[in-house]
Amino acid sequence: MFLSIFDVFKIGIGPSSSHTMGPMLAAGHFVQALRDRAGRAPGAAAPARIEVTLHGSLAFTGKGHATDRAVILGLLGFRPETLDPDEAERRLAALREDGRMDVPDLGPVAFDSGAGIVFDYGDPLPGHANGLILRAFDAAGSPCFARTYYSIGGGFVLTEEEMAKGEMRAVDASVLRPYPFANAAEMLAMGHGSALSIAAMKRANETVDRTADDLDAGLDRIWAAMDACIDRGLATEGIMPGGLGVRRRAPGIHRMLLDERQANRVQPHVANDWLSVYAMAVNEENAGGGRVVTAPTNGAAGVIPSVIRYYRDHCLGADHAGLRDFLLTAAAIGGIIKANASISGAEVGCQGEVGSAAAMAAAGLCAALGGTNAQVENAAEIALEHHLGLTCDPIRGLVQVPCIERNGLGAIKAVAAASLALRGDGTHIMPLDNCIEAMKQTGRDMSTRYKETSTGGLAVNLPEC
Repeated sequence: MFLSIFDVFKIGIGPSSSHTMGPMLAAGHFVQALRDRAGRAPGAAAPARIEVTLHGSLAFTGKGHATDRAVILGLLGFRPETLDPDEAERRLAALREDGRMDVPDLGPVAFDSGAGIVFDYGDPLPGHANGLILRAFDAAGSPCFARTYYSIGGGFVLTEEEMAKGEMRAVDASVLRPYPFANAAEMLAMGHGSALSIAAMKRANETVDRTADDLDAGLDRIWAAMDACIDRGLATEGIMPGGLGVRRRAPGIHRMLLDERQANRVQPHVANDWLSVYAMAVNEENAGGGRVVTAPTNGAAGVIPSVIRYYRDHCLGADHAGLRDFLLTAAAIGGIIKANASISGAEVGCQGEVGSAAAMAAAGLCAALGGTNAQVENAAEIALEHHLGLTCDPIRGLVQVPCIERNGLGAIKAVAAASLALRGDGTHIMPLDNCIEAMKQTGRDMSTRYKETSTGGLAVNLPEC
């Protein structure tokens, strides 16, 4: 099993990796599939109209996550990592005006930006809670091509066929890695046998495909995007979109912290406030549709950047090498969680998003501060264990309440978990693998009302004003 760090940490847009980035990518894959079909069968009926149906969680919270807009942008050829907001708005306006898109190699295709996307509130598709079906019709109105996609969390997208085979588009199983650990027990055993840290093993696995310099440049690019997102969030005021009227709080809290530091009025618990404000800054940017990094998802995008910023600016002995080791270690833990459970809130609740992010951040910080492999595994387990059962119940389907504050609390738990692990020798009762299995079982047993459908929990208990 191998999941690259650049698959775990992907630069994209908010507000959701599974409900925004994934559907955008699925729509792009569908258009490419139409092109491939035309190339293989030149005489086949040309697509004249496209229709999209959203199922499961994509339907229930698709409006709040801008899923419909993301699908249209994907059909228009946009990708999350390179999206130009101004150009996107121009193309959307043009589509609304004339109801068609000019697809290279296919010609003009009709698409109704309103009725062309159907929100199906019935049972979810069998493969995953986040499903969408894209259909093409010929000039006579008959179906000529269709494909089902699943957005499985973190911006990963699989076709129905890939889902049935258990494939993952980002993974090339034919490439051999020097340390192919599939779980935490194997990771610890390989580390013991090689006398290498988790970060060093992850680095060795990554440099099979790229040079060490390219890897370091990529790590620095990920951190630069995370760091810039924090800075934008700390500097941007206003009300977030969606109708809840949630005001951005990070800039005001940040000013208070700076004033208190200047006046030498710092409370002992101020570290928690810095962690919270860094995380909230990221998730306020995400809620506004800004540029973020999946870590491992958009809904949990603030935890890891917050803890890295805390490490860099607040911890003794922090350096750039430690920051890179942080990211490599966190990615190793994230890959194990994704392979053996899930990082999708629609599949296992928020324990799979903020819980996974906290485990990754705790492991990364522990490694950056000199922890042993056993201590790193312990830190990840502590952080994940104390997020088990966490539901995903965003009010109105918006990644705002409770998601923004929840990232701050996830960051605080991650630091506490790393600190506890560093105070021990790595021995503990509950192995990380067993904790991951417990999360998987808990998610399987959890009612769908608490798995990103906004039909239970906080989402239905907001007092009417």
